[in-house]
Amino acid sequence: MEQLANSVQHIIDVTQQNAYFLLKFVGIFWAVHLVNWAAKYRLNVLGIAPRTSHGLIGILFAPFLHGNFNHLFFNTIPLFVLGSLVLANGYDVFYIVSIMVIVLGGLLTWICGRKATHIGASTLVMGYFGYLLANAYYSFNTTAIILAIICLYYFSGLIYALLPGKKEISWESHVFGCVAGVAASYLYPKIIAFVQVLS
Repeated sequence: MEQLANSVQHIIDVTQQNAYFLLKFVGIFWAVHLVNWAAKYRLNVLGIAPRTSHGLIGILFAPFLHGNFNHLFFNTIPLFVLGSLVLANGYDVFYIVSIMVIVLGGLLTWICGRKATHIGASTLVMGYFGYLLANAYYSFNTTAIILAIICLYYFSGLIYALLPGKKEISWESHVFGCVAGVAASYLYPKIIAFVQVLS
């Protein structure tokens, strides 16, 4: 019970400490969107266009682009909360997971996605979701299990985002973002070990 209480307190403490960082992180998405809105959403051409050469650049830019304010608003809350839960494991974990989800999730969307322009931070949201659930299995420690339980309790509805739905919603980026998050959980210890060998 003491270990459980310590893990819960740790999560509360780091979440409070990291709140300002997460606000700045989410603020980047809003700043980009304001520029995009002012440009009448012309920047959305930088989204992922599967199997096209110009669409490759979208792998990096797509998560920061949104179709309208509602699109961004409904991504903001889960992005902030799930990002906070990932960040509870440390900044190194947060950066590596974020980069892997953006690059691997985006690349898989580019390879396998249907012909459309795929944009939105939901790739990251689903990546964090997948990471938190998988990390409870791969790490199997009290903190990881608590984070997974919190993730499921508040965001279990995200599971439905993995299924095909409205044609204007990129369920492919949801699926591949989640896959990339699971991969990040599995590969993180190996990446850290590799970096330590190099250093």
